[in-house]
Amino acid sequence: MVYERLNSSSSRDFEGCGFESGRAESAPHMVGVVEVEEPVEIEEKARQLQAVFNELFAVSENTILVAGGGEPIYLPAGHPDCRTTMNEVYFAHGYANSALHEIAHWCQAGKERRKLVDYGYWYAPDGRTAEQQALFEKVEVKPQAIEWVLTEACDQKFNISFDNLNGAGGHNAEAFKKAVLEQTLTYLKGGLPPRAEQLMIRFRQQFKGGRPIELKRFCLEAL
Repeated sequence: MVYERLNSSSSRDFEGCGFESGRAESAPHMVGVVEVEEPVEIEEKARQLQAVFNELFAVSENTILVAGGGEPIYLPAGHPDCRTTMNEVYFAHGYANSALHEIAHWCQAGKERRKLVDYGYWYAPDGRTAEQQALFEKVEVKPQAIEWVLTEACDQKFNISFDNLNGAGGHNAEAFKKAVLEQTLTYLKGGLPPRAEQLMIRFRQQFKGGRPIELKRFCLEAL
């Protein structure tokens, strides 16, 4: 079953940039998620990612991955915009890379954060100041490191995201790349968070025939 979000503005366009302290309860009410007759056009790889994710976590974590027609969002079970009794991880426009990014955020979020809309993080939209961008990148290092490993595990190309095309200059892109690379190598040596590890193993089995991920693919030049 496919659902599409109807939205006139970004689901994450919360005021302010309190990434660590922003709570879903104090954020504006999210626009509705509705079932639509015409399904969102979904990339084949995204369908495969959905199938693996939902097989692993629909029962064990009461969580499903859903193709959305608008901006990505995470809705905990019981939220008024949910259309199932489950936690719903929405990715954007049927894109596999969006699915991987949202999966990574879900894998990083702890039990308490998974009770909150978008894990309780406020999101300043594109056009952030240099200070807001620095906060954004601090929060994004671990999810993007997880995303990079999962992306390689399913033979997809990873694209690092600064998500601030229209923002102020001055942020250090190379420093962010280095931070993501260092965290990625730490995960590869010490292990991913448990749910990400489960996905990585399954993705390798399905998309790489069980072959290991090549460490040489993780370098600054790849970013």
